[in-house]
Amino acid sequence: MVTADLAYYSLVAVYSAMAIYTISFVAFALDLAKRSGDAQQAAARAAKAEALATTTVSLSSSGGSTVVLDRPSGGAGGAVPAAGGSAKASSFERVAIAMMLLGFVVHVSSVVLRGLAAGRVPWANMFEFSLTGTAIIVGVYLAVQLVVNLRFLGAYVMGLNLVLLAIGTVNYYVAVSPLPPALQSAWLVIHVFVAILGTAFFAIAAGLSAAQLVQTKREQSKLAGLRFLDTLPGAERLEDLAYRIALVGFVLWTFTLIAGAIWAERAWGRYWGWDTKEVWTFIIWVLYAGYIHARATRGWRGARSSWLSIIGFAAVMFNFSVVNVFFKGLHAYSGL
Repeated sequence: MVTADLAYYSLVAVYSAMAIYTISFVAFALDLAKRSGDAQQAAARAAKAEALATTTVSLSSSGGSTVVLDRPSGGAGGAVPAAGGSAKASSFERVAIAMMLLGFVVHVSSVVLRGLAAGRVPWANMFEFSLTGTAIIVGVYLAVQLVVNLRFLGAYVMGLNLVLLAIGTVNYYVAVSPLPPALQSAWLVIHVFVAILGTAFFAIAAGLSAAQLVQTKREQSKLAGLRFLDTLPGAERLEDLAYRIALVGFVLWTFTLIAGAIWAERAWGRYWGWDTKEVWTFIIWVLYAGYIHARATRGWRGARSSWLSIIGFAAVMFNFSVVNVFFKGLHAYSGL
């Protein structure tokens, strides 16, 4: 009865976290809209100031009196400070971050309650993997914020989290059940947790790569509108951030691959057996190894680099959503 109660309260906490995350997502979206408005007003002020300055120069050169104009505030040309600068956070952004933190606390409590109900770590099936994985994505995003300002990715992180949580809760939910014999190992704690952590870094890197693609189009004047992009870092900076974060994820994924091989030898007596899950884990490793190698030694920059990062994360999502459900093998622990 206690186990059933804990599992129920865990589910209630999940739905509560989703509701709070929804408020955060809306606030982040409104902040992006406000950024667009501020950038448009700044551009209009800059254009007006430039026009007045041109008129002043014309009058001065023709012998007229010279008028001294005050430049608009906000930097050269009245531009809105880019993300990561000293721009003051908007009220929408403050609400979004506060709701994200509150949702994260509630989310983590749901993970803990599920673990207590199961009497083990809560990532032994797809529902639990979704539950824990989405919490870690938010946790990694908040941790990275301590080093570099990624507030502009808030809507992406919250949107992705809501989608994955909704799919996991609606489609993958299973009642608490004992572990299969092959999973009754300390490697379950190490191997799967590191895989989840690597996935979180890949998710953030993919978001930065997508932002880089859009920002590149913007800088090449091939994309009209979306004035909030003026407040984001430049394409080169976004690419550098995506590469650094993906590199951390790659190190974690490499450990995942090695730990999985060691666990396989202990559980099944062989390090590698070309099981579908093993193959896709290796494919993901190869994709990110290619991305890192191409960018570091071949000088790949711009769209090619971004697409490799995005394709790598798409392979991670395919491995989780399709391979676990539709492919049978020794790793078929979806619980469905």
